[in-house]
Amino acid sequence: MIPADLKYTGQHEWLRLEGDIATVGITDFAQEQLTDIVFVDLPEAGRKVLVGDSVAVLESVKSVSDVYSPLAGEVVEVNTTLEANPQLVNEDPFGTGWMVKLKVANKAGLDKLMDSAAYQAYLDSANH
Repeated sequence: MIPADLKYTGQHEWLRLEGDIATVGITDFAQEQLTDIVFVDLPEAGRKVLVGDSVAVLESVKSVSDVYSPLAGEVVEVNTTLEANPQLVNEDPFGTGWMVKLKVANKAGLDKLMDSAAYQAYLDSANH
């Protein structure tokens, strides 16, 4: 199930914007591809990021993958629960498995992100 209230990237990150704060995580598709996540490396709060900068690193039993920032901004909060419980990314990728919250510098990049219908079409097209 792809939540309709989120925006998506072609790298399988999701973003929920509330005011000027964006919560970022990975999609259910991404966590399935990674399989069991065993470690999450999160940035320090206060770090400034540009679109496409790595904002987290996920280590799974299969591989190591970066999570990229869908918008530019400043990291204002990280999900420290993931340090002790990285499996939350697998168990609840759209909820308790979120990774960072960004104070968005510019919302203009939102129009480059996919809505849920476009993301589903992207998954169905197998161009990922």
